[in-house]
Amino acid sequence: MTTAENAGAAPDVLPGDIVTLRKPHPCGSSDWDVTRVGADIGLRCRGCGHVVLLPRHEFRTRVKGIVRPSG
Repeated sequence: MTTAENAGAAPDVLPGDIVTLRKPHPCGSSDWDVTRVGADIGLRCRGCGHVVLLPRHEFRTRVKGIVRPSG
């Protein structure tokens, strides 16, 4: 896959990764655990435990950073 083809792709995330989104959740936390990867990205808030599903295109615009836990 060339760089041009990969330019619009969602960042590579795996279940168990921690992502930081641009806008914080109403509970105040900006960090989320990735619980599901597929057509939608499943996220669980690290502050209050709220679960959401974001379409890939929406996830791609909202994600600020990805942290892979060691191990």
